[in-house]
Amino acid sequence: MGKRKIVTLGDDGLRKMCKPVEKFDLRLAVLLKDMAETMYDAEGVGLAGPQVGMLRRVAVVDVTEDHSGLLELVNPVITEREGSQTGREGCLSVPGRQGVVTRPMKVKVEFQNRKGQWMELETEGFEARAICHELDHLDGKLYIDIMDRELTEEEIHGHIPEDDDPEEKES
Repeated sequence: MGKRKIVTLGDDGLRKMCKPVEKFDLRLAVLLKDMAETMYDAEGVGLAGPQVGMLRRVAVVDVTEDHSGLLELVNPVITEREGSQTGREGCLSVPGRQGVVTRPMKVKVEFQNRKGQWMELETEGFEARAICHELDHLDGKLYIDIMDRELTEEEIHGHIPEDDDPEEKES
């Protein structure tokens, strides 16, 4: 199928709770492949099911510059959070806007792969931020709901203090 249309703010699907994936079949594999292709084409680092009109608990994340770190998360659940980090976030479904958001510095996430096998990942920093952002989508939440503040046009294109390397803070 290839690249899919990314739905944007105002689409009711972005505010709905997603249903668990129950069938691990070719249709799911195609969805995950299409989501990754769509994310890369849009120069994003993550994309969740509702962003392509699929109200299923699926997300893809890849924070590497060379696209070598693709994570396919099916029925993901964050089981542990540690510390905090504050930084800028944007969203492919909220074009032209960015905000400052506080997220955990480290997370442990349990998820199924495209074949239905359970996996566990511990990660931190930007990848932890991206995973939290995408998993919020699966519950109908957007970063604009939890942001500390919205960035001005000048801040979007410039430097803000939150861009500096975040030091882990006690949670």
